[in-house]
Amino acid sequence: MHRTGIDPIWQDLDVIERLVRESRTVAVVGLSANPARPSHGVARYLRASGLTVFPVNPGLTEWEGLPAYAALADVPEHIDIVDVFRRPEHALAVAEEAVAVGAGALWLQLGVIDERAARVAADAGLAVVVDRCLAVEHREVVGWS
Repeated sequence: MHRTGIDPIWQDLDVIERLVRESRTVAVVGLSANPARPSHGVARYLRASGLTVFPVNPGLTEWEGLPAYAALADVPEHIDIVDVFRRPEHALAVAEEAVAVGAGALWLQLGVIDERAARVAADAGLAVVVDRCLAVEHREVVGWS
């Protein structure tokens, strides 16, 4: 079921399943060092499930022993999914960065809804998911807990 106001194209279950099954690297943009923040819990889950997580937050130098990066351009490897935990007004800039670094997908987390950002990424060939939680979708598809 699609949430009201979101184009169903951005919540395509086939795209979600493919991304969850095939992706190995995730840049978590807006990752917080605060364990109470959703970004922290999602990143911990993704890392524990075997994915390579790249923390992206200019306010951090490291996160749980991993080096943190100020921008997507600083990440030293290919990024399969750019997982965005920034407010919607920042999503377009993140989408443009994701396109510039050649990421495979732009994933806007729950509540991060920006049609322009989604369109910029999609027009550049990235897979796009909007207003879904990567950790929840990963658990449902892969069954890892």
